[in-house]
Amino acid sequence: MEQIKRFFNEKNEVSKDADIDLSQGGDYLEAIKALARTTYQSLYVINYQTKGFEYVSDNPLFLCGKTSAEVKDLGYAFYFQNVKPEDIEMLIKINEAGFKFYDKIPIEDRKLYSISYDFYLINSKKNMILVNHKLAPMFLTENGQVWKALCAVSLSNNTSSGNVVLSKEGSDEIWRYDLTADKWEKDARIKLSSREHEILSLYASGLTISEIAEKLFITSDTVKFHRKKLFEKIGVSNIAEALSYAKINKLL
Repeated sequence: MEQIKRFFNEKNEVSKDADIDLSQGGDYLEAIKALARTTYQSLYVINYQTKGFEYVSDNPLFLCGKTSAEVKDLGYAFYFQNVKPEDIEMLIKINEAGFKFYDKIPIEDRKLYSISYDFYLINSKKNMILVNHKLAPMFLTENGQVWKALCAVSLSNNTSSGNVVLSKEGSDEIWRYDLTADKWEKDARIKLSSREHEILSLYASGLTISEIAEKLFITSDTVKFHRKKLFEKIGVSNIAEALSYAKINKLL
């Protein structure tokens, strides 16, 4: 329990007597369960008032060999059992920095922000798997604290932990967190050209280079040229990584 307390502070700890509009929740879990049945991602819901997990999907990536009920019961203790020890410290640091940033956002904009980062899970076979973790607020208290948040876990296209990014829906600006310097740095969201978007979309549909070239009335070498430029732009080395990056960063 003492370990779990490290994830909470005055910025994100919702008191038992907090002023909350309980009607905003409704029967939201049914929608989350339906979403879980249609996505490859693992989903779970954090309740910052109970300091636990309110829902954990059956998608196996996040479970590390446990059942969803077992992970739900463990709550934050799950991290200490199944996250690389060095990354536990990183997650606590990201948690603190993220909520400090969030506290400066106007209350009316807070639901528009989400945070993304990578860390290593240790699965049931003791293998380390690098995953991407996205967290977005769902419900707020009357004074703007996050009451409940939705988390989505998928395989990361990166090669190391960290890669912390805060983004706002509808904005071209993003914020990257420098773990060493302990500061947020503003950056521009990556945009694909219309041709890059076309080619990546057709790859996602399962087409080969020659089929893409035929469909777009260009040569195979031109497809390869645009693919190379795309890889350089988003920092990946193959089409599988590019498609994963595109899904995680909502480029398609």
